[in-house]
Amino acid sequence: MAKENKTDRETPFSSLYPNTACPDITCWTQSGRGWIELGRDEYRSSTVRVLDIGGLLWEGDDEYDSAGEAMAEADNFIRQWRIENGHAPQ
Repeated sequence: MAKENKTDRETPFSSLYPNTACPDITCWTQSGRGWIELGRDEYRSSTVRVLDIGGLLWEGDDEYDSAGEAMAEADNFIRQWRIENGHAPQ
């Protein structure tokens, strides 16, 4: 029988991905405010999207030079959203 491990919900994102350079994405996903989606599907051609319970807040470009570039752009949007909506760090 396989050894039980902590689930992803019990392990902080920053512990799973300590090299993340996207602190606002980390805050966004850990706070439960929303999530991000990566990749295209039959409905959208954007590479990265930022969503909350109300739906799509932002979508990035169709192509990026790297995944890091896409994540940085999403992180910048989330930072601006947090500032505009009173959720910026004190």
